[in-house]
Amino acid sequence: MNPNKRFSRFAALLVCSAFIGAAQAEDVSAPAKLPNVVILATGGTIAGTGASTTTTIGYTAAKLGVDKMIEGVPELKKAANVRGEQVAQIASESMTNEVWLKLAKRVNELLAQKDVDGVVITHGTDTIEETAYFLDLTVKSKKPVVIVGSMRPSTAISADGPINLYNAVLLAGSKDAAGKGVLVALNDQINAGRDVSKVNTSTSDTFKTPDLGFLGYMQDNKPHFYRLPVRKHTADTEFDVSKLDKLPQVDIVYGYANMNRVALDAQIAAGAQGVVQAGVGDGSMAAQMLPAFREARQKGVVVVRSSRVGSGIVARNGEVNDDKEDFVVSDTLNAQRARILLMLALTKTNDSKKIQQMFYTY
Repeated sequence: MNPNKRFSRFAALLVCSAFIGAAQAEDVSAPAKLPNVVILATGGTIAGTGASTTTTIGYTAAKLGVDKMIEGVPELKKAANVRGEQVAQIASESMTNEVWLKLAKRVNELLAQKDVDGVVITHGTDTIEETAYFLDLTVKSKKPVVIVGSMRPSTAISADGPINLYNAVLLAGSKDAAGKGVLVALNDQINAGRDVSKVNTSTSDTFKTPDLGFLGYMQDNKPHFYRLPVRKHTADTEFDVSKLDKLPQVDIVYGYANMNRVALDAQIAAGAQGVVQAGVGDGSMAAQMLPAFREARQKGVVVVRSSRVGSGIVARNGEVNDDKEDFVVSDTLNAQRARILLMLALTKTNDSKKIQQMFYTY
């Protein structure tokens, strides 16, 4: 081979290698593309203000708008491309079915967009667990949905809202959070929306998942998962709220010693299509209450036996002959979650056997 041609080929290879090396170096040094996360605000303590920096009781919830909340955590710009929308401005004890439907529809609209990678919902802590489970059953996407709140108002000397919001945005923008259902993230812990409960009136570590435990931690600016939810959720459920403007009336009857049927009868008279008993122990029914629930079922009202205990399985045919009475048991769902599943179930069927299967599925 001609020495000049050999040299030319060698020089060309050197130039090509240098170009590839430079391109690789440039690619490595380029900043990672940030995810696009939408924050939907509903109010709550995380948007609350107090009279002083030491006011952690007696503050006013739902004062700050979503833009102010985002401005208050400048570090969010490093976590994601963030934008916000104000869906509601309420303390969460005032949450309604109408707000839930509005929220679910908006979440589904956003997650259907290619330029949205995840959604964060700021929320009061009192009913976070209920909103989380409602969305866990009605969101039609595997993209991350994270609900977040705080136990101290934004003006408190040790407000937990900013770090909770920052972690929630990181989580919603993480591919590791996809397909795990609706998540609740506070206090550096990640919980499943189906299972988590508020267990303390005022401390910042109030959210727990009795028996089953939380899913993981937020640490080093990323999620670390150690277990997965196994019940069907989000895109895999049969519930579609896109055309619903209201939900069936379902009420809760709380069990206690020496209880009477006054509340149950009033609920039936007011048009309840379903009732959930938050019974004592394993969902036990008092002798004087069983006839009242039996009459309700005979009128077409679906009766679900749950428990006020806070953890454990309510056994079918355990304390009551559910097959004979045509009742439904809540499995591990507490009364407030059982109410949500029953409302959605009643949009599909009034058949107690089919509804029981739903309670074993979701």
